[in-house]
Amino acid sequence: MNNIPSTEFAEIVWEIARQVPSGKVTTYGQIASMIPLLTGIDPADFDRYGAQWVGAAMNICPEDVPWQRVINSKREISLPEPTGMRQRQLLEGEGVIFDIKARVNFEVVGWDGPDAEWAEQYDLRQPSSLKKKKKSDAPEQPKLF
Repeated sequence: MNNIPSTEFAEIVWEIARQVPSGKVTTYGQIASMIPLLTGIDPADFDRYGAQWVGAAMNICPEDVPWQRVINSKREISLPEPTGMRQRQLLEGEGVIFDIKARVNFEVVGWDGPDAEWAEQYDLRQPSSLKKKKKSDAPEQPKLF
């Protein structure tokens, strides 16, 4: 069930990826979370395979789609060599920094999604942020260990 469910799905994926600015990254799952359920797609299949379908769509994207800006939820590049190295080089050329474990910091380079007006124009949902939720301003309980 790893195939793209429709051409319409792939085109939506590519349009979303085009919105990710230089120096930012998104994930396959974040893109999938923006896409409303399309006619003819089983909701359970969408929940299970949505991120994989996004990956499959990115694998055949047109040249104008910034494919390098889509990574996995572990904050890593998941493509094999030599494409994975090319993706890293492109991202580093945009100012994206990788740590010693070859991961990016979503707090710095995570994309929060397109502006609401653009998303509404395409009938898309706003994605969850890749950044950690901020803790409250309440003082933190001291840790003993």
